[in-house]
Amino acid sequence: MSPTRRDTLDAALHDLFAREAASRASWFALTGGERLFAEGDAADTLYLLRAGRLGVFGGDGDVPQFLGVVRPGEPVGEMAMLAGTAHTAEVVALRDSEILALPRDAFFETARSHPDLMVELSRLMIRRARDQKSAAAEPSVFGFISARPRPIRAFVERLCAAIEMMGFTCKVVDHSALASVAEWFTRVEDAHDYVLYVAEKDEPAWANLCARQVDRLFVVGDPLIAPDTSKLPHNPQLEARRRTDLLLLRDARMPRPANTPVWLKAVNPGRWFHAQDGDANDAERMARVVTATSVGLVLSGGGARAYAHVGAIDVLRRAGVPFDFVGGASMGAIVAAGPALGWSQAELEARLKRAFVESDPLSDVTFPIVAMTRSRKVERLLDEAYGDVEMANMPLPFFAVSTNLTRGGIEVHRTGPLKRAMRATISIPGVMPPVVQDGQVLVDGAVIDNFPTAVMRQFNAGPIVGVDMSQARGVDPQGLRNPPSWWKWVTSGAWKRGPPIVGVLMRAATLTTDAELEHARARADLLIQPEPEGMDIRDWKAFDVAVQAGRRAAEAALAELEGPVTDLRRPKPVTPDAPPETAAETAAAPRRRLGPGRRRPAPRPAPTGRPG
Repeated sequence: MSPTRRDTLDAALHDLFAREAASRASWFALTGGERLFAEGDAADTLYLLRAGRLGVFGGDGDVPQFLGVVRPGEPVGEMAMLAGTAHTAEVVALRDSEILALPRDAFFETARSHPDLMVELSRLMIRRARDQKSAAAEPSVFGFISARPRPIRAFVERLCAAIEMMGFTCKVVDHSALASVAEWFTRVEDAHDYVLYVAEKDEPAWANLCARQVDRLFVVGDPLIAPDTSKLPHNPQLEARRRTDLLLLRDARMPRPANTPVWLKAVNPGRWFHAQDGDANDAERMARVVTATSVGLVLSGGGARAYAHVGAIDVLRRAGVPFDFVGGASMGAIVAAGPALGWSQAELEARLKRAFVESDPLSDVTFPIVAMTRSRKVERLLDEAYGDVEMANMPLPFFAVSTNLTRGGIEVHRTGPLKRAMRATISIPGVMPPVVQDGQVLVDGAVIDNFPTAVMRQFNAGPIVGVDMSQARGVDPQGLRNPPSWWKWVTSGAWKRGPPIVGVLMRAATLTTDAELEHARARADLLIQPEPEGMDIRDWKAFDVAVQAGRRAAEAALAELEGPVTDLRRPKPVTPDAPPETAAETAAAPRRRLGPGRRRPAPRPAPTGRPG
C-alpha cells in the first residue's frame, strides 16, 4: 500500500465515477500532445485519468516548467475545482490517453454523502504539493533513440544498472515489445520506478512508438559522425516544451567532446550531455540526471571575494559531492568554468592565482569615457585561460549569465566561445567596457541575477548547491570616508586595484534586493554563505583569506546534513496510515512514490556529500 493510501483513493474515485457514469460522467480520449486544459481555464470539472499519462506544466518563462506527471487512476484538476478558482497550470497528454470527466456540481452532490472522498482527495493534494518540491514529480519513463550506426543498448543497460545501484527499480524495454498492447506498457511502468525504452537506428517503427510513449526523450549521437536526423521520430509536444535532450556518446579513444554545435543545430535539444562509451562515471552521472539526484552547482558574483568559491568547491569535492551541472554569474562563473572543464582542484587554484592574483586584472586604468579600465588585460588573461574552447563542448553542462542592457533582461550563455561569455559576465558597468554581441549590449550578469539558481532549475531537477556572496560586506567604508590623495594613491601601488570608485561600482553591480535574494536562496537545497571578514571586493591579492572562508562555510553547511547531498530532493516514504493532520505536518519533507510493484530502496553505501 502506498504512502497516500492509494487503494482507498482508487476505491473512492471508482465508486464516484461508477455511480455517476450513467448520467453525469463522460469519457473521451486525448492524443499525445493534446491539451486537457490551459492555465487560466475555468475549473468546472473533475477529471480521472484511465489510461496513458498527462504532464503538468507551468511557469512564466518562454519554455513551460515541468511540474509533474499524472498517472492512470489519478484525478486531475481537483485543487482548482475544490477552491473554485481557475486552473493554475497547463495539463497536456504525454501520450494517447483516456479520461473520465465529472461536472463540479455532480462531484459536490456525491461528496456530501461520502466524506471519505474529500479526505482522500485532501491527502492527494498534500502529496502533490509536497512532490513538487522533490523528485517525485519528475519523469520516470525515458526514451533513448539512436542516431548513430553503433548500437546503444549496452550503454542503456549500464545506465539501468547504475540506477538500480541507487536503490530504484528499473527496466530496459527494447523492440521486442513493439507488438505489445497499451495495457502491457502501463503495467511495466507501474511496476518499476524507472523505465528506459531503447531504439537502435535500424528500428524506425519501434523508435516512433518510443517517442510517443515516454516522458522525456534522449537522442543519442556520435560526435565524430555527421548527424542524420531525417529518419528520427518527432514528438511535437516534447519538442515544444524542450523535453528532447541530446546525448553525444563518444568512443573511449576520444578524450574530449567535440563537434557539438553541429548536433545542436540538427536536433535543437533542451539540454545536451557528453559521455564516454564504457565509462562507469559517466553512466553514474547520467543515472543521476534520470533519477533527479544530479547536483547543480551555482556560484554567485562577488569580485575578489568570489575566491571563497574555490574553498567551498574543495570541501565539496573532498566530501564526494558530484557536480553534474555548473553555472554562475560574474566571478562565480569564472570559478565555475573550472569544474565544468574538468580542472582538478590544484589546476583551478593555480589558474586563478595566475590570472587574478599575480596579474592585477583591473590595473589598466584609463580615462573613464566608457569605463574605468580598458579591459585589454582581462581579455588577454581570458584568452590564455580558455583559448578557443566552445561552451557546447565542455564536459559538463555549463552556463554563465550576463545582463542584456538592450532588451533589459538576463542573457544565458550556453554556446559560443567560452572566453566571450566570460568577458560578458564580468563586465561590471563603469569598471569594464560592455560587450557588444549581435547588436546587443551585455554587462555583468550580477546586475540582474547575481545568484542564478532559477536558471539552474530550468536544466537540473536534482539538488542545487549554491555558494552565495551576494550580501557579504565588500566595500571598506573607511577608504571611502577618507580617500587617499591622487599622489599617495599612485605612489603606494594601490592604483593596481583601481580607485575606490571601482569598489563602489562593483558592489553596486552585485547588490541584490532582499526579495530577489530570498527567492534565489530558497531554490538552493544546500546554501553556503562564506564571510571573508575584512576583505574588500577589490582585494585580488587576498586569495588565501577568501578560500579559507569558503572552506569553513562549506564544512559548516555539510555538517548540518543528515544524508548525502544527492538525496536532498529524493522523496522519502511517509507512514501509510498517518492521519491527514500528520501528513500536512510532514508536507515539507519530500518522499518517493511507492506504488504496486515498487520496492523501497535497498541499503546504500556510505553517503556522499558529508565530510569524511
